[in-house]
Amino acid sequence: MTSRLGTNARIALVTGAAGFCGRHLVRHLLAEGYQVAGFDQVGTACPSMALYEGDLLDAPRLRAVLTEVRPALVVHLAALTNPRLDYELLHRVNVLGTLALLDAVRRACPTATVLVTSSSAVYGRVPESALPIGEDEPLRPANLYAVSKIAQEMVAYQEFAKHGLRVIRTRAFNLTGPGESASFVTSAFAQQIAEIEAGQRDPVLQVGNLSTVRDFTDVRDAVCAYRLLAEQGEPGAVYNVCSGQGIMIRRLLDGLLALSRVPGIDVQPDPARLQPADVPAQVGEAAFLRRTTGWRPCIPLSQTLADLLDYWRECIQKER
Repeated sequence: MTSRLGTNARIALVTGAAGFCGRHLVRHLLAEGYQVAGFDQVGTACPSMALYEGDLLDAPRLRAVLTEVRPALVVHLAALTNPRLDYELLHRVNVLGTLALLDAVRRACPTATVLVTSSSAVYGRVPESALPIGEDEPLRPANLYAVSKIAQEMVAYQEFAKHGLRVIRTRAFNLTGPGESASFVTSAFAQQIAEIEAGQRDPVLQVGNLSTVRDFTDVRDAVCAYRLLAEQGEPGAVYNVCSGQGIMIRRLLDGLLALSRVPGIDVQPDPARLQPADVPAQVGEAAFLRRTTGWRPCIPLSQTLADLLDYWRECIQKER
């Protein structure tokens, strides 16, 4: 399929460019020949990318950056993801920040395609008979973060419906890979193993619920899907980004322990790591994404886990 982007198709702006997914997306876009600018509150600029610092709710700053960059593509990654945060803060960033960005796009570069990245959290607790989850599944948010992402999606769709903005929405299931924060389960395991290997903690690994099932995609595969959807996706539509494979959290842990250089690590439950409203199983269906772009994940889980553990080993080595 051909790109739907305009004449300045190789200019992109990424919000949240200094974050986990943002850093991978910037590298991917640069490798694909894009000129890339980033927008974030903090962070270190990539040598090949201009990084503009600012707040999403600073409307004059946003408009000035968009007017200067004139992107054909805006990928909106900036968000708060901690479900334990107060809803007022989640709403401010995830909903009002998205509305402010789309308003600025409409005023500064109204022909740009805007990819708004939501989350599979919007689906919540889905009956086992409804797995894998398609985009038409009813939304059953299990926490306030999910509520904020549903509101974000509705704001994005409203800007498409009312103003004709070229807005495409995605619902990513669990993303993981090198650079992920230790506040997420796979990276939390990898960090602890690397610290045990370095002698920084006893050979005891603290875990939460290991029986839940999730759909994991390597972040490097996911950012490729984002780019393809920006180029080929249908404005107004929403697309799942997922592997379509359910993985029990215990299997992730076993895979990382098998890579450890320290044998016999003890695994102990930690109540503080339990989610207050955990969903037993969440597996997605990415048929719409495949039909639209031909995308399929390429990086096997074993490689993702090895790269993530190596990332934490390098981080600890640099701290010495």
